[in-house]
Amino acid sequence: MEKKQLSFRIATEKDLDKIVHMLSDDDLGSKRERYEYPLPDSYHSAFHAIASDPNIELIVACKDEEVVGVQQVTFTPHITYQGGWRATVEGVRTNSSIRGEGVGSELIRWAINRAEERGCHLIQLTTDKKRHDSIRFYERLGFTASHEGMKMHL
Repeated sequence: MEKKQLSFRIATEKDLDKIVHMLSDDDLGSKRERYEYPLPDSYHSAFHAIASDPNIELIVACKDEEVVGVQQVTFTPHITYQGGWRATVEGVRTNSSIRGEGVGSELIRWAINRAEERGCHLIQLTTDKKRHDSIRFYERLGFTASHEGMKMHL
């Protein structure tokens, strides 16, 4: 059987259903996402805000034409590091039917390359401390837990 080619592109609104499905398809995501038909308007509003911001890229990974992964990469200028830019990767998910096939690794490598293209000095991400497999995954790709992150839900 021929292995399908993996490609990456900017997400379109037509991809939103598949994206939300992937975001909701695990224990943690199922508690915070609302995957239903039709999708809540909040997802469409967020998509339009992301799509209109030149410093945010919502990227999908595709095998042929099928969306099998997603990530959001945000580019932010900072005064620190002499006015350097950094990339933040969030919302990384792959279709549960193909997890373990390397799509997640390729998504992260794509983000690293994109951050370098944009002149970033640093790429960062967070993952929930309950996602032990994800932590090991990111460590295998060269990320280190160098800082303690904090959040406040509003």
